[in-house]
Amino acid sequence: MMSDTTRWDNATLDEKVHFAEDLIESTLKQYEGAVALCFTGGKDSTTLLWMVHNVCKRTGLPLPSCVYIDEGDVFDEIEEAVDRLTTQWNLPLVRLGNTDILDRDPEVGEPIPVADLSPENQAELAAIEFDEDYFRFEPESFEGSHLIKIVPLRDYIEANGIKAVFVALRWDEHEARGEETFESPRENPDHLRIHPLLPITEREIWTLTHDKSIPFCELYTQGYRSIGARYNTNPVFAGIPAWEQDLENTSERMGRGQNKEDIMEQLRSLGYM
Repeated sequence: MMSDTTRWDNATLDEKVHFAEDLIESTLKQYEGAVALCFTGGKDSTTLLWMVHNVCKRTGLPLPSCVYIDEGDVFDEIEEAVDRLTTQWNLPLVRLGNTDILDRDPEVGEPIPVADLSPENQAELAAIEFDEDYFRFEPESFEGSHLIKIVPLRDYIEANGIKAVFVALRWDEHEARGEETFESPRENPDHLRIHPLLPITEREIWTLTHDKSIPFCELYTQGYRSIGARYNTNPVFAGIPAWEQDLENTSERMGRGQNKEDIMEQLRSLGYM
């Protein structure tokens, strides 16, 4: 299977979409009943979901479970987009979250005594060599991402015997994604991450979105280009819709907290998307 980025330099968007949908179809058939899709409500995962929806409609295959992880600091607009698409496309949505933390309804930055966390969360912090007395609630810190995103997804995959997970990564999104392959084996638990969108660019995502009338979150009209937690996500150019910005010469993730960018490789090694 092609993974070398240079092989896609002259590919058309139609060719990339055709390849993506072929990969989606083959994965759904090979691992029928044991496939999940990571859905964030953002532009990329919505585009991937649109492709999966198309394939399932054409082939009669059932939609895989659509896994949405509540990180505890979500934009209202993202929640609205997720709810709207769940109804519009009749999605088998699965909401995940670390309830031991989220049920406390913590404010971002709030310190939580590690001794007050569940034994499972204490063990997870010890596993990543976190030895402080307080866990500070920040969804996009290293330890926050681990407890709030990685652990719930890992536990869901293991509990449900999931063999393949669709994730909407793109090569041009971040340098840490540049070495990703279409089929990426993962451990703990053993499964494949499937990345159908890798060769599609940010510009092409918006071309598809407008040409195919794919729904998208309202935040993108306000200048956001990459959406994470509220506390450290800002528009890149406020008031200028994402697709009208200079996508080719400015960083898509300029509006994101840079700590997250710096630790991307570490997070990937633990099982992050």
